[in-house]
Amino acid sequence: MAYNLVPCDRDQQFLMPPSLDDWLPKDHLARFVVAVVETLDLSAFYARRRADGWGRAAYDPRMMVALLIYAYATGARSSRLIERRCIEDIAFRFISANEAPDHATTARFAQDHESELADLFDQVLRLAAEVGLLKVGLVALDSTRMKANASAGANRGADWIRHEVERIIAEARATDEEEDARLGEASPSDVPEELAEPNTRLARLLAAKARLEADEAERQAAYEAKLAGREEYAKRTGKGMRGRKPKPPTERLRDRERSKVANTTDPDSRTMGAANGGFVQGYNAQAVATKEQIVVACAVTTNSTDYGLEPMVDQAKENLARAGVGQKIGVVVGDAGYVTEDNLGLEEELGVELVIATRNRKRAGPGEQPRPRGRIPGGLSRTQRMDRKLRTKRGERLYRRRGGAIEPVFGQERQRGAGHFRRRGLTACASEWRFEQTVHNLLKIRTSGKWTAPGGTPSPTRPSRRSLRSAHLLTCSRYPR
Repeated sequence: MAYNLVPCDRDQQFLMPPSLDDWLPKDHLARFVVAVVETLDLSAFYARRRADGWGRAAYDPRMMVALLIYAYATGARSSRLIERRCIEDIAFRFISANEAPDHATTARFAQDHESELADLFDQVLRLAAEVGLLKVGLVALDSTRMKANASAGANRGADWIRHEVERIIAEARATDEEEDARLGEASPSDVPEELAEPNTRLARLLAAKARLEADEAERQAAYEAKLAGREEYAKRTGKGMRGRKPKPPTERLRDRERSKVANTTDPDSRTMGAANGGFVQGYNAQAVATKEQIVVACAVTTNSTDYGLEPMVDQAKENLARAGVGQKIGVVVGDAGYVTEDNLGLEEELGVELVIATRNRKRAGPGEQPRPRGRIPGGLSRTQRMDRKLRTKRGERLYRRRGGAIEPVFGQERQRGAGHFRRRGLTACASEWRFEQTVHNLLKIRTSGKWTAPGGTPSPTRPSRRSLRSAHLLTCSRYPR
């Protein structure tokens, strides 16, 4: 019996030189990334290169930027994984033009150009405005806990850190004295490694020690400010302020616990409560998104509470102004993490309407908190007025849009592997988070189908059948939707 099968001859030679362009579907994400990067202004990346042609040849920054964008878009964040994909994956080989940058080169490029990669956010936001995706009548603000590149097991107490710093310095001093006695005057190159290299254990311990001292000073300053505010209120009104008198930081159990430990791997990271009720060693990553899930502002903080309403709205306004968006933000929607009397009093200053869930808010329904009628009663606090607004039909309608605007942003990013930071330190993590939002906005532009490459065709909203039939050419990654 003869079977009619497609030949599988791995020794078959190509009659013509192979072309990567023929192997990749025409509507593939890699082609979109390359086309978009060609339109971006990358002069800041080239400014680091010598213009006289001397020195060892470096990889084209335009290629490296496209490689990192595509890697983040497909969940390949590890530099070693990117190196392997540049050998095994057709799409990565298409972007890198059959080159294979090693993992050290890729990691060093991301580290050396962290500010330039973060600044791509503004250019992509401008691109979203040009294709008509930026509608900021209503924006939603939220945050998510991101794991740091550090273990909670590396948290150490202040006494342990102080003793370890003293031990390392004493050991280095003893080594210097022994070498001076044996070899004479030491040269500058004989500086102990712990003191010469900024990324060593001693440097991290000193940073952790400084962080604990700064936190203690900050808590003490906040305590003194509260006392001064109560005294000023008493002088102005002639009566004491209502509420309990604040306790010194040394008497508050929470402050005593927080002041005990710092992380020796990433001193900027904090122990924060996670959504599942546990704890995570990481950062608080915030974002502001439109109804179309375009991120217009993002930031990373070490504060576990979501009180950064004003700086996030201000950043969103600045980003929109740089993107050339004339429309102003109308409504800012946030969850109960942002409800404070101070935040609710920022409407006039920020020039926006705030719709923020209150902590004691319940869904309106039969037998539950009837809808308010008539004029707003006098004497209500800002939180009570907000709770009243949320029980109106308009308030419910506005707040209901929050989930569809911001929650999918975090969900989609976590599906792409953005559940933790790869860099260490607040500045590096903030740049990584901003680059992540750049990639997110690019994917939204692609799925909208509104962007057209210069001299090309609009980006597809979904893969064609021909692309899916050609997916067997991709050896390692599934077809990115």
